[in-house]
Amino acid sequence: MNLITANMGAVSTAMPRASVHSVSARQHSLAVAQLRVLWVAMIFALIAAAAILRIGYIGLSDTGVRTASMAEELLPPRGELTDRNGVPLARAFPAYALWYNPKALGDPDDPLVKSAPDVAARLAQIFPSLDVGQTIRKLEAGRATYLVRRVLPDDANRVHELGELALELPEETDRHYPQGSMGAHVLGYVNTDGQGRVGMEQVLNDQLTDPARRGEPVPLSIDMRVQGALEDELRTGMLSTNAKGAAGIILDVDTGEVMALASLPEFDPNKVSSSDLVLPKERMERGDVPASFNRVTNQVYELGSTFKPLAVAAAIDAGTVRDFGRRYNARPIKVGRFEITDSHFLGNHLNVAESLIHSSNTVTARIADELGPEKMRQTMMDLGMSERPYIELPARGHPIWPGKNWPRLRNMTVSYGHGIAVTPLHLASAYAAMVNGGVWRPATLRKLEPGAAPKGRRVFKASTSSRMRQLLRMIAVYGTGKNANAAGFRVGGKTGSAEKPGSGGYRKTSLVSTFAAAFPMDKPRFVVIAMLDEPKGTTASSFQRTASWNAAPIVGRLVPRIGPVMGVRPDMSRDIDMSDLEPLLPGARR
Repeated sequence: MNLITANMGAVSTAMPRASVHSVSARQHSLAVAQLRVLWVAMIFALIAAAAILRIGYIGLSDTGVRTASMAEELLPPRGELTDRNGVPLARAFPAYALWYNPKALGDPDDPLVKSAPDVAARLAQIFPSLDVGQTIRKLEAGRATYLVRRVLPDDANRVHELGELALELPEETDRHYPQGSMGAHVLGYVNTDGQGRVGMEQVLNDQLTDPARRGEPVPLSIDMRVQGALEDELRTGMLSTNAKGAAGIILDVDTGEVMALASLPEFDPNKVSSSDLVLPKERMERGDVPASFNRVTNQVYELGSTFKPLAVAAAIDAGTVRDFGRRYNARPIKVGRFEITDSHFLGNHLNVAESLIHSSNTVTARIADELGPEKMRQTMMDLGMSERPYIELPARGHPIWPGKNWPRLRNMTVSYGHGIAVTPLHLASAYAAMVNGGVWRPATLRKLEPGAAPKGRRVFKASTSSRMRQLLRMIAVYGTGKNANAAGFRVGGKTGSAEKPGSGGYRKTSLVSTFAAAFPMDKPRFVVIAMLDEPKGTTASSFQRTASWNAAPIVGRLVPRIGPVMGVRPDMSRDIDMSDLEPLLPGARR
C-alpha cells in the first residue's frame, strides 16, 4: 500500500515538469510565429505605402507611365529609303559599339588589365582602320568614350576574348546602306547623333524619325540599276583620262525625276571619315574638294559649247533665226580689245546646222548678237540659270550670273558658255526643256506618281523644241558627238570643252569636258549629262582632252546599258526626220 502510494506520488511529481516544458515550447513557437507575421505585415505595409506614394506622385505630377502599342514597338527607329523599285537604300539595324568604361573594374586609376598600348594594338588587329595612337590617348585619358562604332558580331566576340572588362559592347541602332557608296551623294549619311546629313537623309530627317510616318519606306526617284551604270561609266572615263573628278545626271524630261545622280570621287556613307567632309587647307588651295562635295548640284562651271544649242533655240524662238540656209560669217569677231575665235578654222561661212555640228564660237556669237542681250538674258532666267538649281538637296551652288545689264560682249560669250557658271543640274533641266516640247520643270529626287509631274513653265515653243531635236541629233550623227551615237538609241547632244578660269585669265591646260545628251530624239525620254573635271590626254582618249574624245564616249557606252532598263529598246528602223536639214550639210545623206 505504501509502495503504491509512493509510486503514485512520484508520478504526480514528474507530470507537471513535462507540462511546463511543453507549454514553454508552445509559447516560444507562438511568439516566433507572431514576430514573423509582424515582419511580413510590416513589409507589406511598406510596399503598400510606397505604391500609394507612387500613385500619389503620378497623380499630382503630370508624368504618366509610358505605354506603347505593339505596332509602335515594331517600328524602326528611323524610316527606310528605297529606290523607285523598292530596292533598299538605307535602313536601321541593331549593331554594337565599342565603349570604353574606365570604372568597370572599380579602380579608375588602373582600369585595364593590360597596358593601354597593348590593348590598343590588340584592338587594331580586330579593327585594321583603328588609329592606334588616338586609341592609346583615349584609354590613358581615363574618360568614358566610344572607341569604335558599328561593330560586327564576330568582331564583338573577339573583343570579349581580350578579357578587358572596361571594353564594353552596348547594343544600339545603326544606319546601314546596303549599296555601299553607290548613290552616296543622293542619300547622304546619318551622324553619330542620329541626324541626317548632306543628302536626302537630311532633307527627310523629320519624316524618317516621325513615329506616325517612319513605318512607311520612302521611295526616291532614282533607279539603282541606272545609278550603278552611270557611276561605273563615269569612273571608267575619269580613271582612263586621269581626271580629278567626274559628274553625271540622268533626268526624265517629262517629269523632272532624277533617275541617277553621281559625283566622283564618292564616299561610303557606312563609314564617313573626317577627310570625306573637310580637306586640309593646302589641298583646298589646289582646287581639290572633299569626297562628300556634290559636283552635280553644288559646283558651278563654265560649261562651254553645251550652251550653243540653248542660244540657237532662243534665237529660233524669237524669230531671229528663220532661214536655216543662211550662211553666217565665221571669221573672228573683234569686240573692243577682245577677239572671239574658233578653236580652228571651220570655213569662212557656216549655216546654223554647220555651226552646231562643228561647234563654231563665232557664228553662235553673231546669232546671239542679232538676238540681243535682253532676250538672251530672259531665256537664261526662264531656264533657271540665275538661281540655285531646283532640287531637294541642301547642297546647291549659286551660279555666277552676269547681272542685270549685259554688255554686247557678255551676251556673245554667254552664248557659247563663257562668262556664266552653272551646275551640271542647271544644264540638265535646261536641255530637258529644250527637247520635251519647251516646258521647264524643276528636278526632283522624290518618286512621282503617274500624273503628278509639276506643270512647269513654258520657255520655248513646241515648234522650236522640234527643230532643236533635229539639230541635236545631227550633231551626234555628223558632228562632234559621233562617239555618243549609240546604235539604235537615236542619241542627240552637244559637246562642250571649256578652259577653267584662274588667276590672270583662263588656264589652257585645265578643261571641263561635258557632253549633254537626250534620247531617243524622235520621242525624247531622258537627258544625260556626263562631265569630266580636268581630264588629261591619254591613250584611251587618243591623247585628246576635249569632250568629243572623253565625255561623249561615256554617254555612248552608257545609253545602251540604261536604255532597256528604262523602257527604251534599240530600234535601227526608226529615227527622227532630218530630211529638211540634211541638204544643208554637204555629203550628209546617210
